Amino acid sequence: MEFFKWCMIAAGFGMAIGAAFTGIAQGLAIKSAVEGVARNPGAGGKVMTTMMIGLAMIESLAIYVFVVAMIILFANPFTDIVVKLAGVATGQ
Repeated sequence: MEFFKWCMIAAGFGMAIGAAFTGIAQGLAIKSAVEGVARNPGAGGKVMTTMMIGLAMIESLAIYVFVVAMIILFANPFTDIVVKLAGVATGQ
């Protein structure tokens, strides 16, 4: 069962790190876009479009982190191996 505890910890840390860095990246992207529009209001449409595409790319990173965390928790490819080894180790 130690393996599954570490899987839960790894998934939790992965989600925390992924969410933190995507949040920071999105904040910096929006900050830069607002500064760009403040300097040149005429370019607001192009800046907004580019910012939205960039935010979608950044958000996809968070979705990938979530998918990997769910795979670690629920569809771990090593689950069968660990259960077999645990059965051998305990003599079952």
